[in-house]
Amino acid sequence: MALFGKIENLETPGDNIKEDMETEKVKVLIIGSGPAGYTAAIYAARANLSPVMYEGMQPGGQLTTTTEVENFPGYPKGITGPEMMTDLKEQAARFGTDIRFGYASGADFSQRPFKVTVDANKVIEAESVIIATGATAKYLGLEDEQKYAGSGVSACATCDGFFYRGKTVGVVGGGDTAAEEAMYLAGLAEKVYLIVRRDELRASKVMQQRVIDTPNIEILWKHQTLGLFGNGVVEGATLVKNKGEADEKEVKVEMDGFFLAIGHSPNSDIFKDYLNTDDVGYIQTEANTSKTNVEGVFACGDVMDNQYRQAITAAGSGCKAAMDAERFLSEQ
Repeated sequence: MALFGKIENLETPGDNIKEDMETEKVKVLIIGSGPAGYTAAIYAARANLSPVMYEGMQPGGQLTTTTEVENFPGYPKGITGPEMMTDLKEQAARFGTDIRFGYASGADFSQRPFKVTVDANKVIEAESVIIATGATAKYLGLEDEQKYAGSGVSACATCDGFFYRGKTVGVVGGGDTAAEEAMYLAGLAEKVYLIVRRDELRASKVMQQRVIDTPNIEILWKHQTLGLFGNGVVEGATLVKNKGEADEKEVKVEMDGFFLAIGHSPNSDIFKDYLNTDDVGYIQTEANTSKTNVEGVFACGDVMDNQYRQAITAAGSGCKAAMDAERFLSEQ
């Protein structure tokens, strides 16, 4: 994940770019970091494309909030998310990537060279652009989510479920994502509470039935989360049942992990005037490539992946993006 600015009421292409802004010409511009961005940088730099990368407001992306990564090949003893991102960053820099702190606040892909505004005060003119801005997990907005980040709160069951083998966890959400996360965790945890705000699931009928048929999943209907409690780590959640009704009551449920499964928001807003996206905002690419509908603009990582959202798949897509960019430039 990397956070990027959003331009409201963009009336004409590039109208956010002022004539007196400083400009710089580059061959390959990489917007965003994380496994996708850094891998793209490694491949682009080794191909002598002299890539310039702007890391975004959260250098390293979502993995910088993950305490332990055990499923990335090459780390048999595991590694923390921040350490892994430091390794990838150093590797990208070793091959000559110009890595900068800054965020993309606007874009004009109407013609080449493409123009990207950085920090609202500089324009990068790029022959090709690789977008690796990631996606942001949606949270409930509770202070406790930040308090226990990495200590019981997670937005990725596939990433962190392993740490809760034989334990009790809660999953918030009622859609397909929540049902899938609950099913995955049910294969690891002793008990899974599915915390559902309404009295029905929004998940597909097939997923609903699978959840209902899984013996160690208990659905807490019409429950909303008020907060979390625990001494340094999550030990339980404070919920309100039947909020706003005559029989409203507060309950405390003991659990070791609290998983958010209410969706992700791809960081693609500043590109939507030019790039095709799905209904949620994920950038659409040609099958088996990183190519967008704009020739010379490529997308990789979670900003275009609404299915897997794993570090390893993001890294692989970053490799694709760099190779696609190199081929594009060599043909010009």
